[in-house]
Amino acid sequence: MRIYLSSSHVYPAKVTGTASQHITDLLAKGLAELGHDVFYDLRENEILEPLPKGVNLVNKRMWDVEILHPQDVAPFNSFDSCGKPWVRTYHAPFGNHVVPSDFLEKNNRIFVSQFHAKCFGSQRYVYNSIEPDEFIYSETKDNYFIFLVSGLERAILKGLGLALVLVQELGIKLVVAGSSKDDFYQRQFAAMCREQGVEFVGEIRGKQKAELIAGAKALFAPTSIPEPFGLVVAEALISGTPVICSDRGAFPELVSSEVGFVCSKFNEYISAVEKINTISPEVCRKKALKDFHYLRMAADYVKEYEKEMKI
Repeated sequence: MRIYLSSSHVYPAKVTGTASQHITDLLAKGLAELGHDVFYDLRENEILEPLPKGVNLVNKRMWDVEILHPQDVAPFNSFDSCGKPWVRTYHAPFGNHVVPSDFLEKNNRIFVSQFHAKCFGSQRYVYNSIEPDEFIYSETKDNYFIFLVSGLERAILKGLGLALVLVQELGIKLVVAGSSKDDFYQRQFAAMCREQGVEFVGEIRGKQKAELIAGAKALFAPTSIPEPFGLVVAEALISGTPVICSDRGAFPELVSSEVGFVCSKFNEYISAVEKINTISPEVCRKKALKDFHYLRMAADYVKEYEKEMKI
């Protein structure tokens, strides 16, 4: 299949980009490894590393393909595909913004979980994915739990308050990772963590991130907001690290009882911490390799492409 895929970021996104942009990079790689001809348009942005084998770099729209997947187009904007079938992945949550009616009527948007799709009256979704080689698998765990957030301003919404209460209640060690574009806010956040007896490590990427996740007894993800997916769950599981999360959004889809605990009440979080050693790191990794590998994601997108081409 000839596939046009586009984004707008410096390649690779794992260096400086967003999680959704990194997902697009992995999709391009996975499609090529499955034998498809991938034409990746990065909108003339800088290329810091060679693209994967089979991924052809282009700098303009291509029409002599079978399917277009333009991720550089704003999700609510119209797109003239010149009559070609096209899809667009939507990563954002169902918030208070106004969603254009034609966004919902045109059923060519792909969502990132069953929960996410249902929010928009759709049944089309493909789980996000990870590259196992970017993480470290460890069956040996250190004596700390980890909490990750992409923007510190959202830490409370992501459940940091509850995590801090657990720290005080159970005397556990918590490592918090995240950053803010506001340096003053980040300094204030770091000071708050010190006062609470929590270790704040700032933004983490690459090897540091892999090591911290792999060494944790569990990932804390007690979010109070409905998560469309929750990539940190996949990152933890591929590292052999169990997950303790809330029952909001897609988490109940992703976290089964053999790899973690989905909680709705405070006493359930306490019980989860006490039982965390009953979860097998090996089982966590096996689930991640099965459900969240980038090749699985690419294969699922091919099914969506074929579906769109038949419409």
